[in-house]
This record gives sequence, C-alpha cells and structure tokens, in this order.
Amino acid sequence: MQRLLWLAAMVTPFMLTPSALAQKEIPKAPGHDQCPLGYVNTLGSTCVSPIYYEVAPTYGKACRSGWINIGAGYCKKKTLGIF
Repeated sequence: MQRLLWLAAMVTPFMLTPSALAQKEIPKAPGHDQCPLGYVNTLGSTCVSPIYYEVAPTYGKACRSGWINIGAGYCKKKTLGIF
C-alpha cells in the first residue's frame, strides 16, 4: 500500500497538462530572444519569475478566453478577471 501511494505521488504531476501548471521558470518560445512580461532573461534559453504564473505558449495564435497575452510567445491565465 505504501508503494502504491508513493507511485501515485510520483506520477500525478506528470499527468497534469503543462499549461495547467504554474511556472517559475519557462523556456524561451521558439523564434523569441526576449522573455514575456513578468519574467527575467537568464541570458540562456530560459526565463525566470519570482512569482508563479500560469502560462502557456501561444504557438502564434491568439490567447484562449480567460487568458492575456504577455508577449514573447506566451499567454498568462487571468486572475480575478483582470490580470
């Protein structure tokens, strides 16, 4: 039983969709050398933020309803209906 609980705890995070996770560190979107609003450039291939944001890449399309474009190829989920 203990092994089953351990296995469930280890596998569950990988079952969540990437856009459903809040990210402090994100990769730079393909074709972008800047970081989105709220993130700091690490001068490598990633961007970091001191705040957890729920972000998703745009893949060149408009943001879904309830999300706001924060630039550099990313959308952020709106909180409290505003930002």
